[in-house]
Amino acid sequence: MATTTQARDNKGRFKHESSFDLGNLGKLAGATAAGAALGVLAMLGRKAAVQSPTVLAGDWMDGLIAEHQAVLKLFDAIEATDDNAAGRRTMLLTQIKHALAKHALEEENVIYPALREAGKIEEADELTREHGYVKQYLYELENMTNTSPAFLEKVRKFRADLEDHIREEETELFPALRAQLPEEKIKTVTVAMNKEGFKLA
Repeated sequence: MATTTQARDNKGRFKHESSFDLGNLGKLAGATAAGAALGVLAMLGRKAAVQSPTVLAGDWMDGLIAEHQAVLKLFDAIEATDDNAAGRRTMLLTQIKHALAKHALEEENVIYPALREAGKIEEADELTREHGYVKQYLYELENMTNTSPAFLEKVRKFRADLEDHIREEETELFPALRAQLPEEKIKTVTVAMNKEGFKLA
């Protein structure tokens, strides 16, 4: 912070001099650092809160099933809206998009590679391809008028296709993979999956 004092020059006229108060500058720097630290802690706390249901569910498969159920609840909520609920539909679609992006990162970066390692290459590639259609649905929904009846029709079609994808993962591929993995590998995959999820939480 600057302070101003008056002094006379060599001809006796007043001149202005500025000097910096280093004590106040230090206080300002300290407050800025403390604010930044609080911001980082708040962000980490939010990320932990978003990822914690997955972590608390159990191993990688239980965590992914919990995320599937949470996404389907968001679909329940958006399907329960009427055509006058533009704002609510926008908010719910944003939540669905975020949840699916986090979920896809976990699966594509950890689980599908583990499936490939276990010899399920075609199945992993098919699941990855289906994620492309998930992104297509999200793109189309974001670019259509959400107050039209066509919006909910698209949401319902999206949900039906997503449920087919989920059913294949939960009843066939994931249980077979988990049964094939040794306990130590299950722990490693679980940690890696949660680390990926934390990135987008």
